[in-house]
Amino acid sequence: MTRRIAVLTAGVVLLVLFGVLGTTLPVPYVAQVPGPTVNTLGDIDGEPVIAVEGRDRNDVEGNLNLTTVGVSRGGLSLVQAIQGWFDDEVSVVPEESVYPPDRSEEETRRINREAFLTSEQAAMSVALGRLGYPVKVVVQGLAEDSPSEGALEEGDALEAVDGVPTPDTDALDDVLSGIPGGSEVTVSYTRLGEPGTATVTTRAAEDGEGSLLGITILEQPSAPFDVDIQVEDVGGPSAGLMLTLGILDLVGDEDLTGGAVVAGTGTIDTEGAVGPIGGIPLKMVAAREIDAELFLVPEGNCAEAARAPDPGFPLARVATLDDALEALADFRAGRPIETC
Repeated sequence: MTRRIAVLTAGVVLLVLFGVLGTTLPVPYVAQVPGPTVNTLGDIDGEPVIAVEGRDRNDVEGNLNLTTVGVSRGGLSLVQAIQGWFDDEVSVVPEESVYPPDRSEEETRRINREAFLTSEQAAMSVALGRLGYPVKVVVQGLAEDSPSEGALEEGDALEAVDGVPTPDTDALDDVLSGIPGGSEVTVSYTRLGEPGTATVTTRAAEDGEGSLLGITILEQPSAPFDVDIQVEDVGGPSAGLMLTLGILDLVGDEDLTGGAVVAGTGTIDTEGAVGPIGGIPLKMVAAREIDAELFLVPEGNCAEAARAPDPGFPLARVATLDDALEALADFRAGRPIETC
């Protein structure tokens, strides 16, 4: 009897100990959960997600929501990890898959944010190119102590330097390479559709050969208006497709949603190809929570999306921007959609 009591007591103590350890002992996993969605046609804190300067935005209804995934901060306990593995709205993944061990958490956030900003740039280029605006050399920013400060601005399309046309970056490099540093040059540009000129005293190139204007540039479609995207605290490239569609809806000639709530995800490259992303089942949950009527799924994520619980709305398969536009047109017209 005494031995049995001792065994039972030891068992209870062990169970309590394991219970305490299970709720406190961290494991090298994090939980991913459905993150917030952002309507690219709407506002955040009273400011438009996609601002347009130089023309009025289209008066649109409906939603084109980008979707995100949230990540728990700090490691999970053993009990939390086990609970997450049995929850359809939680994805438990190794911590190193989200926060690589060779980078700090701050570095990881910075890299993810840079990827988002790159997707913004791609979205603007693809959308404006789709609308037929010509590719030009466009100012992206000014260097510190730039000689172009006060003369050129972000978004200016450079047309010529001292009368020599600069239709591409090679032409701009060629003309500047033949101008000694410290020279005064006349730069012709287009700003918000209006032509202008600026006088800039150049800076000598680092190798001593030719001049610099002290600007960063990119060849991209140039429109007679500026598009500015303001989405904070979102990282990664997966918003590219929905940002592209948002721009097209706001400055294009066609109503893309017909007043419906559309959500989706996917990267986009400068050729309009839509790439796969992570966390598609969780993003589908986020879309369900906003009563989405259609979800745009990258073709590369279709198999995973089809295995997830039925979200209650069709999953449109998209491999390109054209596919997404066709899916939206079919949805508006009530025609069958190519689904996952």
